[in-house]
Amino acid sequence: MDNSDSFFDGRMLIDGQMLASESGAWLDSIDPADESVIGRMPLGSAADMNAAVAAAKRAQIGWARTSIPDRVARLNKLADAIEKSAAKIARLEARDTGNLLGPMHKDVLSAAERIRFAAGYGYEVKGFSVPGVGNNLHFTTRVPYGVVGRIVAFNHPFGFAAARISSVLISGNTMVIKPSEQSPLSASLLGELCAEHLPAGVVNIVTGGRETGEALVRHPDVKRIAFIGSVPAGRAIQKAAAETAVKHVSLELGGKNPLIAFPDVDLHRVADAAVAGMNFSWQGQSCGSTSRLLLHKDIYQEVTALVLERVARIKLGHPLDASSSMGPINSLGHYRKVMSYIELGPQEGAELIAGGKRPEGRQFEKGYWVMPTVFRDVRPEMRLAREEVFGPVLSIMRFDTEEQAIDIANSVEFGLTAAVWSRDIDRALRVAAAVQAGYVWVNGVGTHYRNMPYGGMKNSGVGREEGLADILGYTEEKSVNILVSDAS
Repeated sequence: MDNSDSFFDGRMLIDGQMLASESGAWLDSIDPADESVIGRMPLGSAADMNAAVAAAKRAQIGWARTSIPDRVARLNKLADAIEKSAAKIARLEARDTGNLLGPMHKDVLSAAERIRFAAGYGYEVKGFSVPGVGNNLHFTTRVPYGVVGRIVAFNHPFGFAAARISSVLISGNTMVIKPSEQSPLSASLLGELCAEHLPAGVVNIVTGGRETGEALVRHPDVKRIAFIGSVPAGRAIQKAAAETAVKHVSLELGGKNPLIAFPDVDLHRVADAAVAGMNFSWQGQSCGSTSRLLLHKDIYQEVTALVLERVARIKLGHPLDASSSMGPINSLGHYRKVMSYIELGPQEGAELIAGGKRPEGRQFEKGYWVMPTVFRDVRPEMRLAREEVFGPVLSIMRFDTEEQAIDIANSVEFGLTAAVWSRDIDRALRVAAAVQAGYVWVNGVGTHYRNMPYGGMKNSGVGREEGLADILGYTEEKSVNILVSDAS
């Protein structure tokens, strides 16, 4: 479709064909800015998913025989095509998710860059030799799982779906993607590009609801599953996957991530980092958001005031308006969840000092709008401090000692990211080592470096994405032993 602001009538990709659901059912997509229906995607059934897995299984044999140079060339052409369509994709993403157009455009370009990055690692998908003894030779190889299932979250629908394509395909796997039903529209654009640049069946995309996702997870021919989403959904996927076969499941789940600031820091830089790390530009809808700001008692009041100054400058507005710095919550159900936590905060004894309500003005009468919200005097035992809100809600907490900061940081079930701010490198390294998180920034926040593995500890997940670890995670290691006969 050339006009991305008209009603979007999408299709899903199965075996190289853009199709409707076999049942003829549809999934409407709602614009979270004004609650209008802006498009539809097929409501895929278990039969649709089974057809997609069967196509991926057929295609995998030929794809695994394709040379690495050919795989790299095809994936790079896909990345080129994504870049050429970036403006169109980003505009549709912004309308469908409620996320700002600028960040969504960067998200699409980042997906193309990540495809090239992983494709370039194709030659590193290799084994090693082991010194033999006498007439023995030992070596290992890395082989594909076969069909990989990937389930995508609503906050970065195109980015999460497209960015990992190379990681899965470069080692010889094929894949079936199940997008989020909350933000499904860009899946159709990704499907069109994959159909044009990749062999039929190598990538399949099936949209739908819970039935569709369960069919993918439970399918016995899907040996490897990757999921990004909530902890309850991740647990359900682990259980469902194990009921039909032994499968490798990687999970990137929620976070209740701390930013810990000691009194020797630049207070303005910490305040900037606190607002940036909270990801207000994504409405706080990011698993890596540092939603707990832990401030030493000596800087608590001053940094809190500086944070409030910055939050007050955040401008809510339509995602397509370049002057907006924050859009609406993704869906009605999630809006209600976020508001329930905001209502809970004062009941638990936290002080609401910013936001906490729908913004005023005619443009905000419809849609899922929440002002950027800040609570202070949040205590570790409060639900607001322990449970993931996944919305624009920052909790400010106080600590007295390094040991107390570590205890507060580790007091939750999550362990995805953390940030430590201090000019004392010894202290920074001690705290970084002690904090239970899979990714720790020191005097920084939020940046993903391409060759650094990303993933969580505790209930924030298992497995790692990004970098070489991500690519090797889609392979199995095979050991080969050769007994060399004596010459005769």
